[in-house]
Amino acid sequence: MAESKEIQQVVERAVAQVLSTQLANLQDQLVQRVMAELPASIAEAGHADGHAAPATHGNLVPAVASIHAGTTQKEILRALLDACSAHAARVALFVMKAGAAHGWQCRGFGEDETVKDFALDMHSGPAAHAYQNRVVTPANIAEMDRRFTQQFGGPANEQVLLLPLVLKDKVAALLYADGGSEGSLDPASLELLVMATSAWLEVTSLRKQAQPREAAEARSEVPPRPAEPPVQAVSSFSDPFAPHAPKHIAPKPAPEPEPAEAAEVVEVPAHAAAAGAAASAPAAAADPFAGLSAEDADTHRKAQRFSRLLVDEIKLYNQAKVAEGRRHKDLYDRLKDDIEKSRATYQKRYGSTVAASGDYFQREVVRSLAEDDASVMGPNFRR
Repeated sequence: MAESKEIQQVVERAVAQVLSTQLANLQDQLVQRVMAELPASIAEAGHADGHAAPATHGNLVPAVASIHAGTTQKEILRALLDACSAHAARVALFVMKAGAAHGWQCRGFGEDETVKDFALDMHSGPAAHAYQNRVVTPANIAEMDRRFTQQFGGPANEQVLLLPLVLKDKVAALLYADGGSEGSLDPASLELLVMATSAWLEVTSLRKQAQPREAAEARSEVPPRPAEPPVQAVSSFSDPFAPHAPKHIAPKPAPEPEPAEAAEVVEVPAHAAAAGAAASAPAAAADPFAGLSAEDADTHRKAQRFSRLLVDEIKLYNQAKVAEGRRHKDLYDRLKDDIEKSRATYQKRYGSTVAASGDYFQREVVRSLAEDDASVMGPNFRR
């Protein structure tokens, strides 16, 4: 038994080291892969129903970036609902637990928690079909759970959509969407947003598994304590995907608290631990936000990630212009519309927060687009 635990610890350390080397680039790769599929998927959906494909470049890119800016499951799911509300009049998220679907939050039904705790009938109908087959399921409102239509009504055109949100090869939630009184429903955009959310939840899950082990390695000078029994994450309805959280938490080598972000499995308020910071002085010295409160440091980090996503999107769609602009040193003139549009998106989200002082979008434009050479942007670029 003791030998088995030692082997498990060795494997966990090896996996943590591999993850730590890969996670830095995983987010950028994920954005690029999702967005590379966007034009084809939207175009196919538009031609299939006889309508022109919607102009999604300006809508979906910031929406996906907003989802990827989330660092906890609740943040990510709220961003998903907000994004989907631009492509459907009514959306609601139902969390799956032991084969049952319970309402979590919604948009367009009135209050955000109007559907909270409502249990969908999962024995038949489109909800059961989407769950069992893990496929997007269009249907008529008459096929939905009768209790649902009696309590919340249905759309004017009677068309509804059920989309499974898959996490770790299991359906973790179902997204319900309909067109409301105006019949506004964009299935292709909804499907892409759900797909992007599923992928990002997988990334954050991997990151949270790796971080506690990395923190433990940073304090490896302290002799390890005997392995403790596996701790099962406590499940509660306010934590939507608690059943899918890692079942094992790495043992703490000392009674000092670990960094709040590393301990997070589902949304937990971020608190800076002074003792932990003192125990890991080398890491704190390398952290540019070490002197800030946990909340302010978290805002700065989110602003940095969001700026990277926005600038990566500019590069993705303008590779030829980027190359020409660098060559002729007029990059800003060639990309002015895209840069200023993304700047406005960034300012709307972080311009009035503590992260405004960091001017992260401007710095990311120079770092990523101009490869740290501001002269490449040209004379019209504001510095």
